[in-house]
Amino acid sequence: MLMRFDFDSDTRRKLGYRLIDQIDAFFSSLPDRAVQVPLELRSYGTLHNPLPELGEDAGKVLDEICREMVEQGFHVPSANYFGLMNPTPTYMGVLAEALVAGLNPQLATLARSQLASKIELETVRWIGERVGWPGKFPSGFNGTFTSGGNEANFSGLALALASRFPTTIEDGVASIGAQPVLYASAESHHSLDKSAGLLGIGRKALRRIEVNDEAQLDPQKLERAITEDHAAGGKPFCVVATAGTTNSGTVDDLIAISEICKRHDLWLHVDGAYGASVIFSDQHRDLVRGIELADSLTIDPHKWLAMPFAAGIILTRHPQVLERAFSVAAPYMPKAAGAQLPDNSRISTQWTRRMNSLKLWLTLRVHGRKGYEDLIDRQLKLAESFSDWIQTSEDFELAVQPTLPIVTFRLKAAGLSPGQLAAGHDRVVEEVTRDGSRWISETRLRGQSVLRMMVISYLTEERHLQSLQDALTNAASAVIIKAKTKTLTTRDTSDHEGKSL
Repeated sequence: MLMRFDFDSDTRRKLGYRLIDQIDAFFSSLPDRAVQVPLELRSYGTLHNPLPELGEDAGKVLDEICREMVEQGFHVPSANYFGLMNPTPTYMGVLAEALVAGLNPQLATLARSQLASKIELETVRWIGERVGWPGKFPSGFNGTFTSGGNEANFSGLALALASRFPTTIEDGVASIGAQPVLYASAESHHSLDKSAGLLGIGRKALRRIEVNDEAQLDPQKLERAITEDHAAGGKPFCVVATAGTTNSGTVDDLIAISEICKRHDLWLHVDGAYGASVIFSDQHRDLVRGIELADSLTIDPHKWLAMPFAAGIILTRHPQVLERAFSVAAPYMPKAAGAQLPDNSRISTQWTRRMNSLKLWLTLRVHGRKGYEDLIDRQLKLAESFSDWIQTSEDFELAVQPTLPIVTFRLKAAGLSPGQLAAGHDRVVEEVTRDGSRWISETRLRGQSVLRMMVISYLTEERHLQSLQDALTNAASAVIIKAKTKTLTTRDTSDHEGKSL
């Protein structure tokens, strides 16, 4: 069947209602939906369908893919997902994505997207005001939506480079004349390594500073490293502090780090992709005390603000640097007569721009800032409840005291080597996730294996935590018994091979 792209109105409506019914059924199932299929049904191979030459019936294809995506998918929106920073999206966010896909606005220039650009700028202003920067928008601060935290962190480092070494924009990093150096904690995100490489300063330019017992970047070790690099002829230019690390949700001491940056004239970028969203809560704003001291800031609405993928934001209180770093002239760019705001393409790594702001703007219009304040408070309390359970558990103990709704913990298994402990944690994760109903993960914190759970879905309730606790207790019993009988496998963290004990 040769299917035209321009469906008639009746077909469009039937397909649209069909899809909405499927999405509605999926959302109705999320409070109790399994995260994935059971272990024995999982597969990771490729599909082998031939390229279709002719089309099929649209309704049949839509029903088929909806059914398969739900039945075979990995469902991070489930209330039982306790994994990484992937939320249940707000329904207004889902509707916004459909509207954006249908209207397909292009945000590269104001001349082509007056209202869409205004909505994005307004959303950026709302967030910047919550950060607490002085001065009016956009002369006091500005920013832009990105594809996610990776692009936002890349943009933050590009701003730091453009601010401290302006000649690099035209003449490249060779014009610096020495090795530029930036700093972040050993627990900071891998996107910083990637960004340093892509910026041409090299991944070795990133010095990862040891963390203290609370898994925060150690300010004394940071200052010592800066002094050493200056003495060795390097050119320190930027420190990245983290507000909500991926492993443990730790928030670095932003005030202490800011004071070090001032003393050494370094740009302070805060990777707040996850934790910076707490600025929406008056009650818990103090958890990111000092965030307003940042020169630039990353926030990912597709994390704690429950937006559908993808949405990141880069903000800075030096808007002139934003345009200096990214502005490029081209004759085909439409110009809006009398426009006083910069085109998005002049403050962003992107040219063709999707409207990633509408989903957050609409959610705020419908639920308000206080909707997020309530969400943040509930999730912090749920994580605190789970942390309290860990502290009374006979099988587990906390790895670090949680700050945000991420709890890291480990087996109480005296006599196990680090490799055996890591293998035990792998086994716990396997047992807890075997039937597919829930998901947690294993990671490394301060170089040691830990188990990790976080409350990220707005649908998660105490009953979901109770079910997870029961599963963890059962898994721990099985693992500890196997450890005592010497059947546990040691995980070699260097080559990931195991050996029987």
